[in-house]
Amino acid sequence: MAMTRTFGAITALVAGTALTLSAAPANAAGSYVALGDSYSSGTGTRTYINDGTSCQRSVYAYPSLVSASKGLTLNFRACSGATVADVTSTQLSALSASTTQVSISVGGNDAGFADVLTECAQPGWASDCNGAIDGAQSIINGTIPSRLATLYSSIRSKAPNAKVVVVGYPRIFMGEDCNAFTWFSPAEESRLNSTADLLNSKISSAASARGFSFVNPTSRFTGHAVCDSVEWLNGLSNPISDSYHPNVAGHRDGYAPLVSTPLTGSGLKVSAADLRTARASSSHLADQQRRYAAADSTIAPEVVRIPDLGSPAIRAAAQRAGVDLSSRASIDAADRAWSARQAKAFAAR
Repeated sequence: MAMTRTFGAITALVAGTALTLSAAPANAAGSYVALGDSYSSGTGTRTYINDGTSCQRSVYAYPSLVSASKGLTLNFRACSGATVADVTSTQLSALSASTTQVSISVGGNDAGFADVLTECAQPGWASDCNGAIDGAQSIINGTIPSRLATLYSSIRSKAPNAKVVVVGYPRIFMGEDCNAFTWFSPAEESRLNSTADLLNSKISSAASARGFSFVNPTSRFTGHAVCDSVEWLNGLSNPISDSYHPNVAGHRDGYAPLVSTPLTGSGLKVSAADLRTARASSSHLADQQRRYAAADSTIAPEVVRIPDLGSPAIRAAAQRAGVDLSSRASIDAADRAWSARQAKAFAAR
């Protein structure tokens, strides 16, 4: 009788253990929601899922790569052009108490980075780059911190059990401009990089106040900026919407390893198998995100414009500056003179 009771207890224990083990994979898979803007959606990778939106979501973006490698179930809500208000109104509904991981990058569009880059890409005699940067920094210092604090509180409220990783922005430039149709001066590139640093500092502070992890990509992207020998960031591109965004290597070798450790607890070196898994998820992600197309249609895409030397505004500026628009030498010489003058004026503030 004692042996029968013992055998029965062991059998029950084994059965209970089996039930526990069989349930584990479902929990271990994780429910990952990727929120944010173009730096999370994958703009710049040139390959986008066909989900009926202008969000430019890519299987080569870091949320797709991390989920493919770590076996997470991904709801890919990040969308090109998204501001803090857009994330709040169109993306937070994807969160719930069962969400286990959240990543988010947002703030660049609130600061108007696309407009600033468009302004600063023009020749110095035709632009007010310093004024555009001043305006962006004013928003970063005065407006964005409170917006982020409110947003992060909402994320925690809607996903109380999730690990939340907040992702920052890299420095785009390395001090030179090798693109034929942009005129960023070294001083302008330095100020633009400093503005990215400023935004990261505000994002980091807001994330820390809420208890979220912050990932700063600055050091990892050093040596891989626009015009570096190995670019992880696009310069002026075709299509133009891909300009000034991480390319496939930027997501694969830059963002994905950085985000994986705080998000999943383990590092990541994206393998060929991970890439195959990510590519195979394209149809599923497209079908899933198509359900949100109506909400996503309210998000205005980012608009970066190529300098148009034939526009009335630039023609008028050229006339005032004594620039011959038929001569590249005249355009560039005047740009160097005006850029030096503006840099000197900024340094004298």
